[in-house]
Formats: sequence, structure tokens, C-alpha cells
Amino acid sequence: MGLATNVDFATQVTLQPLDRYPLDAAILFSDILTVPDAMGLGLSFAQGEDPRFSVVVRDEAAVAKLAVPDMHKLQYVFDAVTSIRRALDGRVPLIGFSGSPWTLACYMVEGKGSDDYRLVKSLMYQRPDLMHKILTINADAVALYLNTQIEAGAQAVMIFDSWGGVLADGAFQEFSLAYTRRVLAQLKRKHLDATIPCIVFTKGGGLWLEEMSGLDCEVLGLDWTVNLGRARQMVGGNVGGPGKALQGNIDPNVLFANGPQIERQVSQVLRSFGTPHTDAATTGPTHIFNLGHGISQYTPPENVAVLVEAVHRLSRLSRGKSAIAN
Repeated sequence: MGLATNVDFATQVTLQPLDRYPLDAAILFSDILTVPDAMGLGLSFAQGEDPRFSVVVRDEAAVAKLAVPDMHKLQYVFDAVTSIRRALDGRVPLIGFSGSPWTLACYMVEGKGSDDYRLVKSLMYQRPDLMHKILTINADAVALYLNTQIEAGAQAVMIFDSWGGVLADGAFQEFSLAYTRRVLAQLKRKHLDATIPCIVFTKGGGLWLEEMSGLDCEVLGLDWTVNLGRARQMVGGNVGGPGKALQGNIDPNVLFANGPQIERQVSQVLRSFGTPHTDAATTGPTHIFNLGHGISQYTPPENVAVLVEAVHRLSRLSRGKSAIAN
């Protein structure tokens, strides 16, 4: 949090990957738990431990104290967005982000990361009314948070539903998807005459991909368990018609293999999607190459360079032109 709350440090950390690798976008350096921290839950990090909240939300009294936070408490995030945009100077677009209402609720109820989500699921099943109150406040807070990032200079925004995939069928639609929709319904889609695309990523959400195709967003992120070709058939759309761009979805652990194996896996991902649509005059299926989830802190940096180079080179070959990868 010392890095995230210092504008100069957050700017530097955001730019470091771009200085090392020819990436096609920048993403704000921050944490998904800034919003509940601004609600007064007391976020802290200890060496070698998950983030923790000093205040947990598990009963009526705790839920009653929750409210959409004053965005001035998160001014350090918005100042960082403005600073990064200025430093980028048009080099690549800047993506802002937030955790989803459900993912934030998991941390707020559990008080930290969890292996079994016992506490948050117990509250969800025992007192769904309280869970819906938490999620309503979270959704409105996330929407305001992202809109304020957009006003500060974010050119696209991403919602990380990192723990949506731990829910049962039915519960996902009621407690995660519905509140992602609530966020999207409130988002700014234009700012200073620029269109602001939105990306929604649900880890473990492949089961509900067809249902997510109805979300009011431009891009669906996929983890490595989903076949891109089948996803393209379900939600990618036809030329000239509606549809979603797809983002993903190589397994991050591929980055621990050697160079030839990394290139082989990159090629498989690109082939599984097929040739992306490139005609700017019409809409059609497109692909943003990305990891299927976060990058491990133990990843050899030189392997990232291998992956980025392979993505750009193989994308150019597949499209028969010298454009960089989507």
C-alpha cells in the first residue's frame, strides 16, 4: 500500500513493464481492496501473508455501517491515473480496474483470502438478505470508483470477478453476475468524446460464458480452462454483427517452461482463436492475448520477453500483415 498510495511510486511501477517489454497497454498499479479499505475496514499487508482487514462484515450491525465511500479517500488512486496518463503521453492506452462486488464481498466477510470461502458462503446461504445489501453497496461503490478513474484519465476499465467461479450454478447468477450488471449499468461509456471500453473477467466462469454474453461490456476475459475457439463461437459474434472481444488465456505457469515450449503454447492459444477480424469498417471477432490470470512473482522476467515477442511475431504471421497483436 506504500507503493499504491504514493503517486510517483504508483506511476513508476505501472511504467516499469512497459520500459522492459513492448506491451500494448498499461494497467494501473493498485490493489483490488482499496474500495473496502475506504469503507473503513482497515486493510493491511504483513510480510509473507495475504491482505487482511481489521474489521470484518459478518452480521447485521456490520452491514448497517457499510456505505459507498467518499471518493476523496481514494484520491491517491485518481491522482496516480492522471500522473500515469501524463507519463505515457499517448504511448499506449491506460486500463483502470476494480474488483467485482462479489470478489470484494469475499474479502470483506472472510477478512482475508480463503481456500474454502466458508464464512462468506455461510452468510450467503444463511442470510441472503444481508449478502444482497453488501453487494448492492459494493456495486454502487465500484461503479463510482471506476467512473472517477475514467474522469481521471483511464481509457478502458476492467472488472476482476476473481472469485465468481467458486459459486454454485444459480448462486453465481444471483450473487455475482447480477451485481456485475449493476456496475455496468452505471458506467460512463464516453468521456471527452472518447469511447471507454469495459472488460469483465470471471476466473472459473467458463460454465456461464453464454450468459455473460449479454453483459453490457465490450470484452470478456477468459482463464486457461476455456477453449478460445468455442468461446468465439458462443460470444465472439459474426462479421458485421454484435459480439464480444475475448481476452486471454494462456496458463501463467507456461512462463516457467523454456523458450521453445513457451512459443509452442502461444501458438496453440492463437490457433485456438483463429484469425481475428481486422476490417476496421465492420465489427467482428477479435482477441486480446493475455495470461489466464495473474502473473506469479516467481516468473523469470526473460520468459515474459519470450512470450511477448512470440505473440507479436506469430500474430503478424497469422494475419499476413505487420500489425502488432490485438
